[in-house]
Amino acid sequence: MKRSEINRALKKMEACIQKHQFALPPFCGFTPADWEKKGHEYDEIRDNMLGWDITDYGLGKFEEIGFSLITLRNGNVKMDQYTKVYAEKLLYLEEKQMAVMHFHWNKMEDIINRGGGNVLITVYNSDEKGGFADTDVKVSKDGRNYMVAAGTQIRLCPGESITIYPYMYHDFHVEPGTGEVLLGEVSMCNDDNNDNRFYDPVGRFPEIEEDEAPYRLLCNEYPDAE
Repeated sequence: MKRSEINRALKKMEACIQKHQFALPPFCGFTPADWEKKGHEYDEIRDNMLGWDITDYGLGKFEEIGFSLITLRNGNVKMDQYTKVYAEKLLYLEEKQMAVMHFHWNKMEDIINRGGGNVLITVYNSDEKGGFADTDVKVSKDGRNYMVAAGTQIRLCPGESITIYPYMYHDFHVEPGTGEVLLGEVSMCNDDNNDNRFYDPVGRFPEIEEDEAPYRLLCNEYPDAE
């Protein structure tokens, strides 16, 4: 992706968050110049990859496949000094964007529609080989528990949420005609390097072409503290 594309995407997400009156923590407002001056007191942000993020899955089709997100809080299963056992994110999808089919080996998460349009989440159980199992899927949606057939799309309107269990394949699509969506994610600790199993092999972070200065640094771009 070009840096200019990333900058535009982050500004769109920022505008959507402001529209829905969700206040962000101070570190989300740090500029690249600010980060050059931040010492070790901000290592929790660096080590746990808090802050702004973009994924295009390495496919180069961000306007169709990919989305913007912010990790607001996160623990770290590999670093004993970080004892949080939970994480929280915001995800922003424009109407034509989607997240690809995947599951998590360990993480359980709630996906919450925080505002905007409707999101459609397709669900499958994983079989023993990592494929789609032809078995009914348990759905836990805002305190209602029921079973659906494999491949069912669950609609989340604003305010609604679904629990995603380990080994439960899921994707995200914005329902056409309903507009951009701001999603929340509340989960166990997040580990994007080791806990994602994509149905089709894809990447995670984009390769960046620097055609302009960054508006915000992404969570994998922070300079080390001196």
